[in-house]
Amino acid sequence: MKVTVDRDRCIGAGLCALTAPEVFDQEPEEAIVLLLDETPPETARHAVEQAVDRCPAGVIQLH
Repeated sequence: MKVTVDRDRCIGAGLCALTAPEVFDQEPEEAIVLLLDETPPETARHAVEQAVDRCPAGVIQLH
């Protein structure tokens, strides 16, 4: 599993960091998504899929 994010389109909602905190975080000042692990383990797949579904800007992609 590989995860990518489009930081230029992120609106800083933070749902990804709340849903999969082992994979996503937010920059402290602008709240833009930080991708902590672009190849998370399969055990994180469900949480990452939920983060993809919940992102209001649709900036997270799972490959």
